[in-house]
Amino acid sequence: MIALVIAAGIVFWFVGAPGYTDAYYHFNAAKRWALGFGLTDTYLWTYIGAPGSLPAPSHLYWMPITSLLAGASMWLTGSTSYTSAQIPFALCLAGTALVAFRLGWRVLKGRRGAWIAGLLTLFSGFFTRYWGQIDTFAPYALIGSLGLYALGLAMETPTSRRWWLIAGALAALAHLTRADGVLLLGLGGLLALWLIIERRLTLAAGVGRGGLVLIAYLAVMAPWFARNWIAIGTPLALGGTQAIWFDEYDDLFNYPPDASPATLSLDEFINSRREALVNNVATFVAVEGLIAMPPFMLLALWRRRREPAWRPFWVYALGLHLAMTLVFPYPGYRGGLFHSAAALIPFWAVLGLAGIDDAVTWIAKYRRRWQPQVAKALFSFGLLGLALVLSLQTGLAGRSVASDTIPGLYQELQQHIPADARVLINDPAALYYFTGQSGVVIPNGDAEAVRQIAAQYDVEYLVLQAGGMTDEIAPLYDDPPAFLTPISLTTPDVRLYAFTISP
Repeated sequence: MIALVIAAGIVFWFVGAPGYTDAYYHFNAAKRWALGFGLTDTYLWTYIGAPGSLPAPSHLYWMPITSLLAGASMWLTGSTSYTSAQIPFALCLAGTALVAFRLGWRVLKGRRGAWIAGLLTLFSGFFTRYWGQIDTFAPYALIGSLGLYALGLAMETPTSRRWWLIAGALAALAHLTRADGVLLLGLGGLLALWLIIERRLTLAAGVGRGGLVLIAYLAVMAPWFARNWIAIGTPLALGGTQAIWFDEYDDLFNYPPDASPATLSLDEFINSRREALVNNVATFVAVEGLIAMPPFMLLALWRRRREPAWRPFWVYALGLHLAMTLVFPYPGYRGGLFHSAAALIPFWAVLGLAGIDDAVTWIAKYRRRWQPQVAKALFSFGLLGLALVLSLQTGLAGRSVASDTIPGLYQELQQHIPADARVLINDPAALYYFTGQSGVVIPNGDAEAVRQIAAQYDVEYLVLQAGGMTDEIAPLYDDPPAFLTPISLTTPDVRLYAFTISP
């Protein structure tokens, strides 16, 4: 109950409205689903895996669990407010804290470690301002951490079938939350193979355990596979793998989406991975480790690296960071690692505390005047204090307050653009959230790309905002081509154009 009260306070007080494209998108889809429109989109935010026309099936790039949780809450409460959508996210955050509490009790053998681990998960620094967003943070933190915990129990008791089945089901839920959640499925198979190599399982038993993970995964994923097969003709939309070959992050908005090995130079391949490495190390230290914990986290993990229960965690953590650095560098350091690392937070919290205890025990051997139990309590509560300060600072800095007032730009656009017209704009998800109007994202392309998109998706208006344009689009701001007619706006640094010549 205490975890739920604190989680609710964090979720509802720090976040009162969506603040970026991902959150707008998941909330919009949830609201449409709750209102009976199904999982559909009336706008387009990327051209990767894009449909040929609108409206279209939703979640062809992102996965659906976030919207389904929020939509189910809206439907059950009879309200489509942001607060109603947030209820499952408070429950997810509280559940994640309980995972940390349970893990802390197992590892640290007492109330102090369990309680502080749970509180460190709730007050988790830079995550604090995102737990309440209608995004994948809170759901993936709970589902991913439970999946790793289940795999740890499976490794401790490899002959038991129960934990392998549970791990497979949780791997499916993780995949339904984030595309990279499928790593948990691969992890289950890898661990089964590891047990065969170590001769803790026979070949037949090991294959059987891996098979249980796969069967449970497929059973949970089957409805989503069926939906996609009916909607787009394939079990999964796989366009997101183009991110491997991005030359820059804006390639996410290429029209047509053409990222491939042929478009990526060797220099850019190396530079992008180097840039991702620097940024992802910073994410590990500041975001995952709360600045002060990394040495203790790594110390404790090294000491426990051979324990079967910890093997799923460290293999997954290493694999995730490598994938987000070497395979998907731009999406990785621009938010992918941050989102996915939410599942690691309960484990890092416990390891940080365990590392402090390990360090104190070692130092006490050489400093006879130290009282180890007092020192352990002092340093662990000091760490909690640091987490509270960091959480409050970052949470207050990013706090969003619910408001019924539509931003001025969208109010003015409503005055000039018919409600049924489609708009080419930087953030069509935000446009839909505030106005209900259909939109298409401005491409990472030139005037010809703009013209082709207008023809394909029946776009009638173009909105350009200073400072939010690629180099190819920027010339249209002051020197539009003949097929665009300017419409005067009072909002500064914004241009509105109507498509007046049939493309």
